[in-house]
Amino acid sequence: MDHAVTRHGSGTEPAIEAQGLGKKYRRGWALRNVSFRLPAGRVCGLVGPNGAGKSTLMGLATHMIRPTTGALRVFGAEPGSTESVLRTAFLTQEKPLFRRFTVAETLRLGRELNPRWDQAVAEGIVRAGQVPMEARIGTLSGGQRTRVAFALAFGKRPDLLILDEPMSDLDPLVRRELMATLRAEAAQHGTTVLVSSHLLAELEYICDYLLVIADGGLRLAGEVDELRAAHALFAVPADGSRSSVAPHTVVDSHVGEGRPGLLVRLGAPVEYGGRAEPPTLEELLLAYLRSPDAPALIAPSAQVGDIHDIIARDRTKAVTA
Repeated sequence: MDHAVTRHGSGTEPAIEAQGLGKKYRRGWALRNVSFRLPAGRVCGLVGPNGAGKSTLMGLATHMIRPTTGALRVFGAEPGSTESVLRTAFLTQEKPLFRRFTVAETLRLGRELNPRWDQAVAEGIVRAGQVPMEARIGTLSGGQRTRVAFALAFGKRPDLLILDEPMSDLDPLVRRELMATLRAEAAQHGTTVLVSSHLLAELEYICDYLLVIADGGLRLAGEVDELRAAHALFAVPADGSRSSVAPHTVVDSHVGEGRPGLLVRLGAPVEYGGRAEPPTLEELLLAYLRSPDAPALIAPSAQVGDIHDIIARDRTKAVTA
């Protein structure tokens, strides 16, 4: 997927930057010591098991909850600030829409509430799915309602679009159609997308960036291509020994469905073919989800500086504002 540049003069400012981010509830830590940067213009898959901290991270980015420790910024602005609110759209899994409103009335509401509203973009998404403008929301199918919700989100013309399991309740054909819409709209308008999903195979179709969370910690972060290039799938040795893959580090041993083998983090260059093959995105994700104790890998593109750098930038922006 093409790497677009975000709009409105943001330059190289990351879409999301977190340092030492943590959130503690009475039951314990939902997130702890999470640090990463999401460059602008990426479509990023947010992956993890239920209860891993994905919803907490999205809530922190949209100012629905406050962090216990650390800092998070959206295009350099604090979540909840006017700048970040205007530049962010959040679509929950429930996709709340007024059932008695028509599609046209729903889009009109979006126009009235959002100063950067783009009616042509919103109508284009609706009409591409042949959704009648005069139909009431309550009469639409699940796929049609999701398309209207997408139209509201993109019509806001956000620089950052956060999607929480947006297509989990749709059939495969409708999911693929809406993913194509998502990818095309994001590329055309330079929108950064953070999408949480359990549909691992289909993330490969739209995502060029990854954040993998397990047990409240960040396990993988970075460009899809650079993360895949750091791993290989080795054929399982006849004796089942892991020592024969040295100097590589075994992340996961899998002999069930799919291609059997050892998913390793490369400790030296390898030539693909024979015993070693590049992993698919789904194989890489499943390996880390099955092996929460594997060492985390934060690729260079996802690494951040010291938290004091973030605070210093905040102070500089406040002085120059």
